[in-house]
Amino acid sequence: MRPHVEAHLVSRIGWLRAAVLGANDGIVSTASLILGVAAAGADRQALLVAGVAGLVAGAMSMAAGEYVSVSSQSDTEAADLARERAELAADPDHELQELAEIYRARGLDAETATRVASQMMAHDAIGAHARDELHITSTTAAQPVQAALASAGTFTLGAALPLALAAVLPLGWIVAGEAAGSILFLALLGAVGARAGGAAALKPVARVVFWGALAMALTAGIGRLVGTAV
Repeated sequence: MRPHVEAHLVSRIGWLRAAVLGANDGIVSTASLILGVAAAGADRQALLVAGVAGLVAGAMSMAAGEYVSVSSQSDTEAADLARERAELAADPDHELQELAEIYRARGLDAETATRVASQMMAHDAIGAHARDELHITSTTAAQPVQAALASAGTFTLGAALPLALAAVLPLGWIVAGEAAGSILFLALLGAVGARAGGAAALKPVARVVFWGALAMALTAGIGRLVGTAV
């Protein structure tokens, strides 16, 4: 008889969060930068220089930021696991009762909880405590390199879209075309992210479009004010 295997979408949470954040930031920050410079009256060369600089700086910033923040989470997890190993070595009986109490709180009777805790600790004591006491699993464990690469790669992909619009749109249509195209890209990103996470698309699409449009509108407004003042 074949084992029943279920592929739950929560297993994607580590890379999906970083990927959606990177792509969203790439579209919004690059489009906003180009719109602000365009609204100030800059020529195409200035727009492309600003866009490429924003892409490179943003991708590196995303990679570094994700790596540092997720590494901090990883360090905390490692410290908690080291503390748990020391406690298991120093007082295994107490740790057994602690694990049994967790199972009792989940609905097992005292005898069953103690028996389950004994079997789990005999099989893999630190694994049982990591999962049931510390809530650290292979699905949720911090992965700094994966998060950094996902953020940097998707930021670059997202930033390339508004940059391509700045390169091909007629100069007189840059502001309107960049705004409309970037909002479309954001809507597509929201839909793809929702599909990858198994959620309905309406709310994710509305979220990314609203905040992206707000950021672009504010930046374009500031660019227009600065261009008029200059």
